[in-house]
Amino acid sequence: MNQIKTGNFIKELRKEKGMTQEELAEKLSTYRRTVSRWETGRNLPDIDILLEMAELFNVELIVNIESETDNIAKKIPVESLVE
Repeated sequence: MNQIKTGNFIKELRKEKGMTQEELAEKLSTYRRTVSRWETGRNLPDIDILLEMAELFNVELIVNIESETDNIAKKIPVESLVE
């Protein structure tokens, strides 16, 4: 996954909800600094956090799986992630 694009997308979603980094961090049981690192592309959230964000922001999760030979994008509908 492209860390910069992913970070920008997380930031857009958060701002659309009118949330601060601190508020998002609280909802995801993490730290504001961690959210900042995601948004600046320095780090990526773990898959379980991505799933929580997909549900929180009501978006589909798109995962890019990259290897030396292929680049596969898989679209996972949020409905299939929620129990």
